[in-house]
Amino acid sequence: MKKQIYPCLWFNGQAKEAADFYCSIFDDATITSENPMVTIFNLRGTKFMALNGGPAYKFTPATSFVIECETQAEIDHYWEKLGADGRYDKCGWLADKFGVSWQIVPTVLGKLMANPERAPRVIQAFMKMTKFDIEQLENA
Repeated sequence: MKKQIYPCLWFNGQAKEAADFYCSIFDDATITSENPMVTIFNLRGTKFMALNGGPAYKFTPATSFVIECETQAEIDHYWEKLGADGRYDKCGWLADKFGVSWQIVPTVLGKLMANPERAPRVIQAFMKMTKFDIEQLENA
């Protein structure tokens, strides 16, 4: 059996609430186990642990989770759902209501950035954005 590496997210008593929130946003998300201290859940095939660790630590943007999106509708969905009651930042970054940072990124961005002639224009375009706009990036 292959051993996994997976993130543990430290919450101040909101581990189950956070797991429920994330599972309500992602298709095929599941809570696989829970107890008063820990809730284990899966998002897009990735295992997460939510720990009720207390008030000692807070989330920072130094760690974020990247969500690759094929369509603008996907970007809009994750942007609106994860960002509700949180904070929106530049370049596709947001912090959810628990303080966890996410990057909502179009999959086409890598292709656009790989073109050395086009990359500077794409960078200029997305540096002005909060939520990514695929059409604007493709037209840059």
